[in-house]
Order: sequence, then structure tokens, then C-alpha cells
Amino acid sequence: MTDSPRPRNNGASLRRTRVLLRRHGPTATVWRRRAAIVGGATLVGLAAIAFARVADRASGLFDAMTAQYWWLPLVLTPASYVVIVWLTNRLAPAARGSGIPQIIAAKHDPAAAMSDLASGRTALLKTVLTAGALAAGASVGREGPTVQLGATIMAYAHKWLRVPITASVMVAGAGAGVAAAFNTPLAGVAFAIEELAAAYEQRMTLLVMTAVLIAGMIAQGVAGDYVYFGIVGQTLPLGTVLIVAPVAGVLGGASGGLFSRLTLWFARGGARRVSGGRPLALALVCGLIVAVLGIATGTTWGTGYAPASAMIHGQATSLWFGPAKFASTLLTTAAGLPGGIFSPSLATGAGVGNLLHALFPSEPAGAVILLGMVAYFTGVVRAPLTAVIIISETTGSRGLMLPLLAAAIIAEGAAALVCRERLYHGLAQGFLPKADPS
Repeated sequence: MTDSPRPRNNGASLRRTRVLLRRHGPTATVWRRRAAIVGGATLVGLAAIAFARVADRASGLFDAMTAQYWWLPLVLTPASYVVIVWLTNRLAPAARGSGIPQIIAAKHDPAAAMSDLASGRTALLKTVLTAGALAAGASVGREGPTVQLGATIMAYAHKWLRVPITASVMVAGAGAGVAAAFNTPLAGVAFAIEELAAAYEQRMTLLVMTAVLIAGMIAQGVAGDYVYFGIVGQTLPLGTVLIVAPVAGVLGGASGGLFSRLTLWFARGGARRVSGGRPLALALVCGLIVAVLGIATGTTWGTGYAPASAMIHGQATSLWFGPAKFASTLLTTAAGLPGGIFSPSLATGAGVGNLLHALFPSEPAGAVILLGMVAYFTGVVRAPLTAVIIISETTGSRGLMLPLLAAAIIAEGAAALVCRERLYHGLAQGFLPKADPS
């Protein structure tokens, strides 16, 4: 009689089953990675909506106070600039400014970035201080901070599920933040590819698109399927486009390039030279000038959403709005406050479009304003595809896609003549570890 091989076969089968479960079961790396993407993107969408509501209430609070006491910004704004800059420098230096340069820098060492550039502490303080800046009338936006918040949340989701944190994780979280902040999923994908991932890997397309689309759907489900600036149905005839688009591209691109050049100058020692090494004194002076500009125009406070929307829909606005918003945003950035420049740049671009419409008064105001917006925004961020998609998605202006693209391409060239370096990538250098001189 021979021995039966069954026990040996049963043991081998159990071992094979355990191996298969480790590789492909619910605790396998591939499933944990998918759970991190879906869960992280969901949290990004919810966090973006919550932050948007807090930011809107902060802006509304400031508007209510200034409506009752016109002189209040002369005290509140400069004092708040000083306090916010002091808190930022003391508690979270990595929270200053937009938030997008921080994530560009974080891609170089994503795991280490979670202790500073993409830490929970930095992200929390970033949102609180940005809301405080809006409550003081600062010319900041919430989109850049949402990018930093989104990348941080996505990184923590991967950390909690024991999935490696790579540069693509940061890019996916940042793109999801843009999509949720503007309710523009396509713009989130374009921004992730064009601005955040210069050496983009095709195999990461699914990761980024999945995160962006989930965050976008969550935002739409909670906030509703709204169009950020409202529908613009105007179009321009070909003959008009051939004249207006190049003028818009040169004017908007050059002025956006000038903003980038001045911002980089302030970031690279200009602010220290102007203030004599006293950042709080600089914050006080910048806040006071922003307050004076705001009182003089009545429209340059906060993100600039309301005046930009009014101009897009044909409401008459002072020609001084664009230059004043340019100055307010530049001074707020130079002071070192946490806060983004996406929305203020779109608002400044609307002001550029308003100037452009004064040159072409017979053309549809909304369409001309949008050409100014896309040109100036391209000049600042140097991402023409993202600019066109953001304007198209936030206004529903599909009929203007080709004129917008023409203005953006020309603006990219004009901006490069004024400032060769791309703004966010230049600012990111300030968040990278200093090289060891030895």
C-alpha cells in the first residue's frame, strides 16, 4: 500500500491561496492603492467645498463690516496683514503664498514633504490664515490653498493605507483640488498635466484623472452643478477675432508676465531690501496701501469674484479696477500672506478685458472680457491650455474656445518676453532644501 499525496497537495493549495490573497485580495497593495485614490479624492472634494464656504463667509463678513464702517479697512487690513504674516512666519512658514509652489517643490521628495510642505499642520493653518486674510479684505484666492490642501489630503490617505507616496500622488491631489475649487474637472486634469507635471508619465494618467473626476463629482454633488461665473453665450466673428485676440494676447500676456517678474523679485530678496529686513513693517505698509486702494475703488477686496462676474455680464465698471487689482494682489503677495492668486488673477484679467473693451466698444462686452481674462491668466501662470479650459468651464463659453486659445497662445509668447521663468516653478525654488556647500 502506498501513502496518499492528498495532505501534501492540500498544503500546497493553501499556500497558493494565501499568496493569491496577498497579491490580489482586499488587503493587497493594488486594492489599498485604489482605496487611497478613491477615498483621498472624496475627502479632497468635501474639504474643498467646506473651505469654499468658510472663505465665502469670511469675505461676506468683511463686506458687511465695510458697508457699515467705510473707514474700518484703514485699521483692520494693515493690522491683520501684520498679525497674519507674524503667525505664518512663526507657526507655518510653508503656508505662505499660493500653495502651488509648495506642491511643485514637494514632488522632489514627497515622503519628506509630509513633515512640512504637505503636513496636516501646514494645511490646516493655511486654510485658517487664508480665511482670516479674506476677512481682512486681502486680495487672495482660495484655489492655491485648495491645491496644497488637496495634495496633503491625498498624501495622508496613501500614508494611512500604507501605500507609497510618490510625486504622482501629490499631482493627483493637487489636480483634484483645482477641480473641486472651480467645479471644473477638465481644468483639474489640464492643470495637473500642464503645470504640476512637467515630465508627466503616461502611466499615471488614470491616477490623476480618477482623483480629479471623483473630487469634481463630490463637489457637484454637494454644491450643485453650477457654472462658476455664469453662462456666457456671446461669440465673436472671425474678422473681429483676428484683431481683438492678438491685442488681448499682447496686453494681457505682457501685464501677466510683469506680475510674475515682480512677484519673483519680491520673493528673491526684493521684499527684504525694500523693508530693510523687517517683514512686519512691510506687511503693515502693504496692508495700508491695499486698504486705500479698496476704499478708493470699492471693488478690489478679496478674490475679486463679484466685480469680475459683473463685468462679464455687461455691468459698467471703472477702468481703474484692473490696475488697482493688479497692485492689491502684488502687494498682498509681497507681504507674504497665505493665499492664492488664481481668483485675483482672473479678476485682474477681467479688468484688462474691461480696458480692452474700451478700445473696442462695439464688440460684445462679455466676450472681450473673457479674452482679457484668459490672456492675463496665461501671462501669470504660463499654462495656456489650463487657462482656456478654466475660462470655458467657468463661463460655459464653448463658442469662444478658438478665440480664447488664440489669445492664450499669443499671451504665452508675450509673457515669456517679459519674464522667462514660470512663476510657480520659480517660487518653488524657495521651498526646496538648500544645497550643502560642502
